[in-house]
Amino acid sequence: MKSLLFSTTLIAFSLFIAACGGGATGTSMKTIAEKKVNDNLTVSIMNADGKLKNGEQDITLKFTDGSGNPVEIEAAALNFNMPAMGSMAEMNDAATLTTTGTPGEFNGKVSLQMAGEWQAQISYEGKESGKTSISTTAY
Repeated sequence: MKSLLFSTTLIAFSLFIAACGGGATGTSMKTIAEKKVNDNLTVSIMNADGKLKNGEQDITLKFTDGSGNPVEIEAAALNFNMPAMGSMAEMNDAATLTTTGTPGEFNGKVSLQMAGEWQAQISYEGKESGKTSISTTAY
């Protein structure tokens, strides 16, 4: 009887964890945009929706190799740039990034001033170092 109660409790707990996402953040990440920098480095910008939006939001910046394995990146910066258009001034919205327990993965927050076309400007240092940019759209 005790083993039946234990098994039932374990199954119920497992279903609860699965329903909540099961991951460290409680949600699965979807790719907003990514760029293959070279054969050994791909940079991905991700969030729960897979869409960049106007306003404040949580994002993940992830660095992987050609096989999808994490790349050791110790520091990264992410800035969203919209060039000047007509009488509208250039806009720059920097993300605040923090390291996670996964190598080459950073969580952050950014607040985009408006919907439209943005250039995600990324700089990184570690096993690979450099700069790249990715075009993306905020809705």
